[in-house]
Amino acid sequence: MNIQDEYKEKLAKVAKLTVDEAKKALLDEVQKELTGEIAKKIRAAEEKIKEEVHEKSLDILLDAMKQGATGYVAEYTVSSVTVPNEDAKGRIIGAGGRNIRTFEKEAGVEIEIDETNDIRLSSFDAVRREIAKRALEILIKDARIQPSRIEEVIRQVKASMEDVLLEEGKKITHECGVYNLPVELMRLIGRFRFRTSYGQNLGIHTIEETKMGIAIAQEVGANADVVRLGCLLHDVGKIVTDEEGNHIELGVNLLKKYGLPKEVIACVAEHHEDRPFSSNESVIVWMADAISGSRPGARYEPHEGYIKRMSKIEEVSKGFPGVDQVFAFQAGRDVRVIVNPDEVDDDKLTVLAHDIARKLEKEAEYAGQIKVSVIREVRATETTSAK
Repeated sequence: MNIQDEYKEKLAKVAKLTVDEAKKALLDEVQKELTGEIAKKIRAAEEKIKEEVHEKSLDILLDAMKQGATGYVAEYTVSSVTVPNEDAKGRIIGAGGRNIRTFEKEAGVEIEIDETNDIRLSSFDAVRREIAKRALEILIKDARIQPSRIEEVIRQVKASMEDVLLEEGKKITHECGVYNLPVELMRLIGRFRFRTSYGQNLGIHTIEETKMGIAIAQEVGANADVVRLGCLLHDVGKIVTDEEGNHIELGVNLLKKYGLPKEVIACVAEHHEDRPFSSNESVIVWMADAISGSRPGARYEPHEGYIKRMSKIEEVSKGFPGVDQVFAFQAGRDVRVIVNPDEVDDDKLTVLAHDIARKLEKEAEYAGQIKVSVIREVRATETTSAK
């Protein structure tokens, strides 16, 4: 059919229509053409928006990570004290080594002295190391180094540790731009300096995360004050040692005790996704925590011990009927268990997850909490006949 015949056919059809019907037919035809054009433009706009959003989000995160740089210094297992001369070093050792033996006994640390002017104090307990370091600095200045004086100074430093914790708490909170917290809460925050998680110092992690969280909040228009306190206090439950519970529950209870705003408490309660996010501020606290904790070099552990613990978690989880595969993620904090759907039905999933979690509590070595997810996947497969 040529163009002329096509138009004749269309005119014949229009001639049979009323004015309204012809108008509607014309509008429908135009609408079809416009719909196609609009759809193309929408798709192009969506692609452009996705590209711009991706680039903008990268810019925000990279800028936030730059803000996380901190000059806060923390030691891990070794502290150093510089002695002015060989004479001072000799007084620390004492006749027959009596002074150094007394110091190690009272302070609970190991002392290493070599040909340099530094004395190294070694202990896994950061508070003990801090007491030993401060006591040794006092003794070096005093010059009266003998067993009874060593015992006296160490007792004095131990008694003053509450002031030391407050001092450290002020350093951390002020570095984060917070100045009005209760004194007792600042003392607890001061313990961050002496606490590590997977080898990452809690004080450094907290300052780093808070600076990044504030930068993100300011960029996206969230409440930076809520994010500031949420980041600063998100791990406060880790230094509560006189109560039972995980660090999130302990942290939430502690902040309620001190009357912190409910928005801040929600950030703490949700920063490991144990509860659905209730605000953009909670999402930002979670995001900043993840960036600080998972960036390369932030956390470390002896490789063999890490592998052993992860293997143990998977081994324990595999010891249940119907379990096909187990994968441990997030340093052992997230375990995915895949079951055989023919052996484990939907009703048994919850029970199996509970049983695995209880067995892990008894037999596995882990830090914090382990989230156990049991997955049952059912598939139907069919094949076409050959042609």
